[in-house]
Amino acid sequence: MKFHTSSLDAIIAEMKSSPQGISGEEAALRIGQFGRNELLEKKKTPPWLLFLLQFKDFMILILAVAAVLALFLGDITDSIIILIILLVNACVGFILEYRAGKSMEALRKMTTINTQVMRDGKIITLSSIDLVPGDKVILEAGNVVPADIRLSEAKALRIDESSLTGESIPIDKSIEALSDPELSPGDQVNMAFKGTLITNGRGEGIVIATGMNTELGKIAGMLDEKEPYTPLQQRLDKFGKKLSLIILAICALIVVLGLFRGEDAFHLILLSISLAVAAIPESLPALITVALAGGSVRLARKKALIKKLPAVETLGSVTFICSDKTGTLTQNKMHVVNEFAAKDLPSLSEWPFLHAAMALNQDVLVKKKNSMTGESTEIALVEAMLEAYSFEAFNTLHSTFLRVGELPFDSERKCMSTVHTYPNNKFLLITKGASESIHHTLNNEAEKEQLKTLSEEWASSGIRVLAYAYKVLDHKPEIKEAADLEKEMHFAGLVGMVDPARIEVKKAIGECRAAGIKTVMITGDHPATAEYIAREIGIMDESGLLLTGSELAGLSEEDFLRQVENTLVYARVSPAQKLRIIRALQSKEHFVAMTGDGVN
Repeated sequence: MKFHTSSLDAIIAEMKSSPQGISGEEAALRIGQFGRNELLEKKKTPPWLLFLLQFKDFMILILAVAAVLALFLGDITDSIIILIILLVNACVGFILEYRAGKSMEALRKMTTINTQVMRDGKIITLSSIDLVPGDKVILEAGNVVPADIRLSEAKALRIDESSLTGESIPIDKSIEALSDPELSPGDQVNMAFKGTLITNGRGEGIVIATGMNTELGKIAGMLDEKEPYTPLQQRLDKFGKKLSLIILAICALIVVLGLFRGEDAFHLILLSISLAVAAIPESLPALITVALAGGSVRLARKKALIKKLPAVETLGSVTFICSDKTGTLTQNKMHVVNEFAAKDLPSLSEWPFLHAAMALNQDVLVKKKNSMTGESTEIALVEAMLEAYSFEAFNTLHSTFLRVGELPFDSERKCMSTVHTYPNNKFLLITKGASESIHHTLNNEAEKEQLKTLSEEWASSGIRVLAYAYKVLDHKPEIKEAADLEKEMHFAGLVGMVDPARIEVKKAIGECRAAGIKTVMITGDHPATAEYIAREIGIMDESGLLLTGSELAGLSEEDFLRQVENTLVYARVSPAQKLRIIRALQSKEHFVAMTGDGVN
């Protein structure tokens, strides 16, 4: 069943739920049927087995055989030295991997959350791991979404899905069924997905998937596969096998030549075994372990956690780095980069009208200049104003033009309006929202055309556009219906915002290029935004290609392999497609690293 295209009545029937949720008794039965709402981990390796696994490498096994042979030949000193080296090597590897595993486990425990659920017609609070399909969940600003949920109510609801989809700004949610069954999770605006963050408003919905059946769980399932050998492990394995064959060949040759000369067979065998023991570089594994451990410690000082020692060397063999965009290459924080003010605007207390509108029409809680709480887009607007004006001037503006009414943002109108006191006993209405929404509020055709042209121009460059409109009212309005108030307005201007690149990223990408490493951007964000950032930080050049998720889905494996090494930006892709990209590069014998700050 495609939940985002189904009606709420159909979903309630499918999930055998109700507008009041399910009963506690039914929930207990469903826990047994569906399991707990948690991501399954790989079966933990017990400490004793983790220690024994340190001896699995081919070179280590050869050394173990050499130690036994040395003991058999009566060379107790060599035997003890080899065994000590093996034990030290195993202990170092074991301690580092065990500590890393404990650190990972501590991070997982931090993700347990509580949530509000309606059971037996009453709202109760319980741990998210006890949620089951069919539960009715109440969502509020600040909550982490505990499961995959089909929304049944959305009041000015916005959800930050950057960790799952790569979208850099919160998504406005609605409850209407959608028509396209093939929409990606990032475009399913009537769904809330496990692990995402509610930034504004409130909502309710029916749980449709828990645990490993959620979008987050599907990503975890993709990664549950056997770990490949690292380049160092592959080379050591080949070296060990070749060395063994050479030693065996030499020993066999000595025995054959000795027998040909008529020497004692037993003496020849002992001589061959002694030669084999002497030829094996027993200190090599220990030296490699010490070198990797040193690298691990240096990386730890830079706050990089190494779970497996060979990964230290693998980092040095990388030829492609596939990076997420939001929060990794960019700051995951919106900044104002463009402004356009319409002509003949009034001024408010010596503030340019557009700046005053940006400062007044917002719901950010400003405690002091560097301490704000609110939605990321509005925080960006306030920060821009506090960079241009003093904190005292900002407060004076608010006390002069007091807010006396508002129409909150909602996902249908895609705008919000505030009403403020204005000179001569009049009132000022300021409306802020998406360009297409403000376009409908304007009365002047020339202003409409100007707004449309500029918005399209900015958007094509990857800039997020907010539009402003206003009108002066003779009387304080009764705020009932937005349609009655948000009409016959005047165009005030546009504000453009981007999630800017991290300061250090451009230099890092240049250093990678100088080292022969290609950097590729893989994001769930929109193509125009991805290309804008990629060109700014030096990933994209004139010869580089950009592919969207839908274009990638339409390519055969053969066609994709032909262009994978030249494609530098992937936009609007799913987690499954990210794995396809990495495997395609690996099939071209590249060593690929994937980095990002989300789970996607």
